[in-house]
Amino acid sequence: MPHLAIQYSANLEQGSNMAQLCKSLGHTIASRTIFPLGGIRVRAIPIQHFAIADGHGDNGFVDMIFRIGAGRSDAEKKDIGEALMAAAKVHFENQCASSHFALSLEIIDISPAYSWKINTIHTRLQKPS
Repeated sequence: MPHLAIQYSANLEQGSNMAQLCKSLGHTIASRTIFPLGGIRVRAIPIQHFAIADGHGDNGFVDMIFRIGAGRSDAEKKDIGEALMAAAKVHFENQCASSHFALSLEIIDISPAYSWKINTIHTRLQKPS
């Protein structure tokens, strides 16, 4: 952990560089020392079929779900949430200026009792070069 999943309406594909968004949000997460570098994942998934509000063809959305391991303070979660939202708003500046766009972020704490992982990246990153 942390894992940021970005679901977005496929009609945003042409007007936005989603690979760049993933890199930008990944850097935002990595800039906080509260998350292990080896656990950071950012992925963007286009949603081909969707219905938004009044069904207008220009309507689009980006829904970000940030899953993190338990143990971060409310202040730390608020800080990273605000930073992620600010970076996303910069990326989607044009869309945010329209009347056809919805951007959302939710942070979910994952209970360690119900989370199983195998991650050899942590070990590699902790070895001296």
